[in-house]
Amino acid sequence: MSEPKVSDPKGSGSKIADQAPITIKKYANRRLYNTATSSYVTLEHLARMVKEGEDFIVYDAKTGEDITRSVLTQIIVEEEAKGGQNLLPIGFLRQLIGFYGDSLGGLLPRYLEHSMQMFLHNEEQMRQTMQNALGGLFPFGRFEDMGKQNMALFESAMKMFSPFMGQGQQPPSPAAPQAPSENQDLQDRLDRLQRQVDELSKKQ
Repeated sequence: MSEPKVSDPKGSGSKIADQAPITIKKYANRRLYNTATSSYVTLEHLARMVKEGEDFIVYDAKTGEDITRSVLTQIIVEEEAKGGQNLLPIGFLRQLIGFYGDSLGGLLPRYLEHSMQMFLHNEEQMRQTMQNALGGLFPFGRFEDMGKQNMALFESAMKMFSPFMGQGQQPPSPAAPQAPSENQDLQDRLDRLQRQVDELSKKQ
């Protein structure tokens, strides 16, 4: 039986709303197989699918385990290694690593996801403003304000999670698990911060 050829996801047709995620299988030889197009694909193809809004789930062909997270992480590593555009500052990566195994680590994904949603909301506003700009005028000031606002919100959250970071000090060594009351207090502070973000988004 001949091996399926490598296919370009762009040729798979237009996206359909609410379409079921495409199943990608990863084999022991590290090859990725797109079951929708019956063809092998690469990480670069999967990156393009993400940018085009095509949803997919990656399974280990042998165990059936969902390995989508690790594959997406590999895509990010490859994109960062290209050197053309680095989206993950070193300081951010150090802080992120510091939260692994920390009692507050469970709260961070929720905040990061919410922050990304806010950024995407501002991105749409920026694109719309660019389309409406006339006479060669470009509203740098407004975009800069949005960027500063996003960064301020993110930095305030990071300081709330780890008050020693951002002050030139090394992250403290892992401490004993915090009492439920302390975790609840931090959860309340995170909720208040998210309400502030929601209020800011409504004003824009």
